[in-house]
Amino acid sequence: MYTASLFTVFYGVSDMDNRKTVAELKNITVAFSGINALTDVNFSLREKEIHCLCGENGAGKSTLIKTLAGVNKPEKGEIIIDGNKYDTLTPSLAHKLGIHTIYQENLLIPDMSVAENIFVGQEKLGKNRLINYKQLYDDAAKILDRIDAPIGPRDTVRDLSAGGQQYVKIARALVFEPSILIMDEPTTMFNSVDAGKLLEMVKKLRDSGISIIYISHKMEEINAIADRVTVLRDGYVVNCYDRSEGGIELSKITTDMVGRSVDLFYKRDRVDIGETVLDVKDLKIGKDSNAVSFSLHRGEILGFAGMVGSGRTEIMESLYGYKKKYSGKVSIHGKEISIKSPSDALSNGMCFITEDRQRTGVILDMPITPNVTLPALDKIKGTFLKLGEEKKAAMDMVSKVNLKALNAENDVRYLSGGNQQKVVISKWLYKDSEIFIFDEPTRGIDVNTKAEIYSLMVDMVRDGKAIIMVSSDMPELISISDRVLVIKEGAVAAELSGDEITEENIIVKTL
Repeated sequence: MYTASLFTVFYGVSDMDNRKTVAELKNITVAFSGINALTDVNFSLREKEIHCLCGENGAGKSTLIKTLAGVNKPEKGEIIIDGNKYDTLTPSLAHKLGIHTIYQENLLIPDMSVAENIFVGQEKLGKNRLINYKQLYDDAAKILDRIDAPIGPRDTVRDLSAGGQQYVKIARALVFEPSILIMDEPTTMFNSVDAGKLLEMVKKLRDSGISIIYISHKMEEINAIADRVTVLRDGYVVNCYDRSEGGIELSKITTDMVGRSVDLFYKRDRVDIGETVLDVKDLKIGKDSNAVSFSLHRGEILGFAGMVGSGRTEIMESLYGYKKKYSGKVSIHGKEISIKSPSDALSNGMCFITEDRQRTGVILDMPITPNVTLPALDKIKGTFLKLGEEKKAAMDMVSKVNLKALNAENDVRYLSGGNQQKVVISKWLYKDSEIFIFDEPTRGIDVNTKAEIYSLMVDMVRDGKAIIMVSSDMPELISISDRVLVIKEGAVAAELSGDEITEENIIVKTL
């Protein structure tokens, strides 16, 4: 559904309708494990245009750009590039068609120079078949000058700020002379001054003839550079706004990002909230980071909201001792404790269920039983491991979380994502942890298993556990949380409770 806002803001309106369409997605549907990430999406990009994509976490923005980049294969629909139709693209074909993507992830080589990173795999060789470094540095300098980058070709990438490294990624993309450039949250780690410089550079690239798809959750950026804005929600296109056809109304965009059927929200029983279990005072993850303070109570599920890159996960990793904190105090049951490593956190009754369960949550090639019992083998270990007791303990946990497996000797690799998550929960329940940190607890999990995990979490707080839940799933945050802390740029931007916990309140505070 494409409509135009009635509100007009004039920022150098151009006659976009006379420009040809260089890329188009028609009725694109992309699914993962049977769950649609995009449904019947229509999207187009014109020449010399900045087309912004916005929507909350999980709305389908990354899935859309990865479909154009050839990473995702559509279930149905067609892709049209310069008038040529394709059922699907591959990364190599996308490159040949002039489509290049600058992802949020840092894919640079830290111990190489800026110039080497810019031309990695594209180095020019001299007659002796060795790299011509003079030519390399000269060519890199020209590209850096083109984008007004505040870095030099001989600088080592490791020594650059996050902003400086972003310029390297942009320069590397320009080596291929793209006609379509996709930028995914490029200013996430920038301060306001550096962000403004980068936005000016993006407009210069557009004016030079490059068509740009720009993902951002920052309304001020969208207002500054967008020729058009497409809003996604739950994998659907909600609206497309054209600056040349009535303007871009930021408040309407925010409204478009929210609003779901009540059927999507889990109904939970509330539990009496008890005494303070965890108290965090002025936690800073870096010298220049904002200080974060919050408390967690027995029987409470405390939600952490915020856009990707807001610092939610980094706060949790610092709290858990996975990453060293710069400063701050952590107290459990009123006693200040020192957490310098995950083992310190574990010994104080804290556990961390990470967002990447396959890499850091389970041991894929081991059976369910040792995965469950590994954190607390002392419960069943004498001179030798008591295998019978171990198996019984694992089966008790499997039953408690309603894990669907033929037996506890199945390798975890062959379980569904939801059942793998239940294994992770099982091991910390067996460890008898008191404070549970869940980072994206139901990412990639089907709707029915989501409800089972929510029920488990409610049972846990009913039994006296306390839960911190970092989530990008808005219905999840609203349904499950007793309170929600909204994180923006590493700081607590708002604390919401009761009827204050709404989609609109959360999104407005994150933008």
